[in-house]
Amino acid sequence: MTPPSSAADGSPWRARGELFAISLLILFLELACIRWFPAHVLFLTFFTNTVLLACFLGMSVGCLAAGRARNYLVATPALLAGAVAAAIGVEKLMALTSGAAIDVGKQASPQMVFFGTEGHVTDVARFVIPLEVLAGAFFLLIALVMVGPGQVLGRALGKVPNRVLAYTVNILGSVAGIGLFALCSWCRLAPFWWFLPIALGLGYFLYQRSLNRDLVLRWGLLGAVLLGVGAHGLQQVADDGVVREHVWSPYYRIDYDGPPHRNIGVNLITHQQMVSRDDRTAPGHAYALPHLLRRDALRHAGQDPRPFEDVMVIGAGSGNDVSRALAWGAKHVDAVEIDPVIQSLGARDHPDRPYQDPRVTVHLDDGRNFLHATDKQYDLIVYALVDSLVLHSSYSNIRLESYLFTRQAFEDVKRRLKPGGTFVMYNYFRQGWIAARLQKGLGEVFGADPIVLTLPHQARIEPDQKWDGFTLFFSGAGTAPLREAFAARGEYRLDARRASDAEAPDGFAAALPAKDGECLSFAPAEVAQPADELRTASDDWPFLYLRRPMVPDLSVRGAAIMGGLALAMLFLFAPRGGKGASSWLLEGRMFFLGAGFMLVETKAVVQMALLFGSTWMVNSVVFFAVLVMILAANLFVLGSRPQRLWPYYAGLLLTLGLGILVPLDSFLGLGRGVQVAGASALVFLPILFAGVAFAVSFGRSAEPDRAFGANIAGAILGGLAEYASMLLGFQHLLLVAMVFYGLSAFLGDGLLRESLRRKTGAGREEIAVR
Repeated sequence: MTPPSSAADGSPWRARGELFAISLLILFLELACIRWFPAHVLFLTFFTNTVLLACFLGMSVGCLAAGRARNYLVATPALLAGAVAAAIGVEKLMALTSGAAIDVGKQASPQMVFFGTEGHVTDVARFVIPLEVLAGAFFLLIALVMVGPGQVLGRALGKVPNRVLAYTVNILGSVAGIGLFALCSWCRLAPFWWFLPIALGLGYFLYQRSLNRDLVLRWGLLGAVLLGVGAHGLQQVADDGVVREHVWSPYYRIDYDGPPHRNIGVNLITHQQMVSRDDRTAPGHAYALPHLLRRDALRHAGQDPRPFEDVMVIGAGSGNDVSRALAWGAKHVDAVEIDPVIQSLGARDHPDRPYQDPRVTVHLDDGRNFLHATDKQYDLIVYALVDSLVLHSSYSNIRLESYLFTRQAFEDVKRRLKPGGTFVMYNYFRQGWIAARLQKGLGEVFGADPIVLTLPHQARIEPDQKWDGFTLFFSGAGTAPLREAFAARGEYRLDARRASDAEAPDGFAAALPAKDGECLSFAPAEVAQPADELRTASDDWPFLYLRRPMVPDLSVRGAAIMGGLALAMLFLFAPRGGKGASSWLLEGRMFFLGAGFMLVETKAVVQMALLFGSTWMVNSVVFFAVLVMILAANLFVLGSRPQRLWPYYAGLLLTLGLGILVPLDSFLGLGRGVQVAGASALVFLPILFAGVAFAVSFGRSAEPDRAFGANIAGAILGGLAEYASMLLGFQHLLLVAMVFYGLSAFLGDGLLRESLRRKTGAGREEIAVR
């Protein structure tokens, strides 16, 4: 049974205030967990929505347990302290021992590639931890953390008699939680300042519900959490005197080893290093190759070896590529970087000081968004080691850089090149089939296969080959002199004993020694296409690192573990006792409304990322807009009190169908006003119709805690169903949402029949849904 209403516990305003406060606290805690745990548990971020779904599970279980006498919130400080300690312990264990390794889906021959995993599973490891098992353990820990706050939420919902008003207050609290965490991200605050308001909020609710003698222990545990996350993020000085900084950007935990190393790691994975243009190592040569090859190819063609004058660098990072462009005579460089902290570290510490040069304009933006928004033309566009090592959001399987490698993105690049311009991208692409996919995609857009170079040189790249070397792709009309030079000379020689600067000898003409370590020789590599049809990435299916449309075995195993744990917890905490058919039907409707809504929200996040950039700010605005649409639906229900739901279900299914028929990229190229209006209508109208269906159904629930818990449990199913996007693409993911909403509407018909049966058989009507 739900606890008594606000009449027994205080004024209605106090009940609403506590509902607002717990809604804010839960949303803020959820976002803090999503940011903090994957940054300390190696590779946890590779599971799309582990932490998100764990939070949903805990909230659902808590709401379902709202009627129990036991107060689960008193265990929350200990559970949170235990989860934080476990995460820090796993991080230390993996850093200190060479006998343990994490298996991330057999990366030697993977179905999906995860950059950064190469050195973490070796033949000499004494024991290997499957990533899905590690993810399942933290899924359970985080879910248990959320049970207590979820129970408080369920009880708070029951204290506001008007269900729709209660839900409105809940949404307002969630909006405030998003805004507060966005402010923390904007100010680049360390995790100590995330967990401080969480500790204060939990302390307040514990004070309301605990005996005074318990508070000392609870506050001590919350203090331990603050001490742990605070001390773990302090600046450190290594034995060699190098200062190691721990900085939090809106995307990563960044570990930075200061001069002379200048290494940047993100979420425990090595990411990039600042390399001076005077560097003689292989990376130093690679950054300069586009400029060096252009000079020597033009000389071979008898043309003036003029430099690239207007340059765009996407993934400018700490400034290596910007430094080379300036050293080789660029008149202007647009440096596009999504992470403000990485760029600021480069501005502060890069030895060449590229970001202080007046010829450089920094754009803290998503690369695809900048490509499409600018109307400038460039002699050279560079994708500079574009590998984010992080997912775009906790809602989907796309990564921050996914939309840069689609066919439509390459078309944007082609439009931005001057006549005779060149497009270059390079990285350690890891697998031969990734190189084959990129070659095929570039060939389709530019009308000719790209020039592919490898360091060290390899004559042929096989699809099933694990390739750890550095691979460069050259496309565009500007590659013609380079093709001719390679056709005439056969190979290019690079003097490895000196920096690749403007004074370096002509690699096509100079007689350089061929001794190991003194000369790097390379020529265009042949890229073999696999026997089976290789699908190129598109805006609908932007999965460069997935070998074919499929749900990888790693994801299936992870989903099975999370699904099994969710079923077990829901079974253990679900209320016991008989319920009428109407209650089961209503909770079933709420369950499928939650499942469908999760997929619709995922589509909203993905589509807005494509149109307006994959930045954290765009994500925050989308989540805010989703909640605003729900508020609008609530206000509509409060004002008009709709009785018949079939028009709203019809509108919901119609707008979802329209979303399937209209491609994701339909609004690209249109004016910004048309983009915003058209995309918003396509993305947010289904949310409005679904919000009306939810608000009316929730308003008629006799037990709001159980109805809300069922809805959140449905969101877990929707989150697991999101894996289908890797098979179907995001456009057709809405088909799955339509199935969920159709089941919800069908259960509504069952509610109507049950209502009529009760009315005619017992002379009264317990619940009316038309």
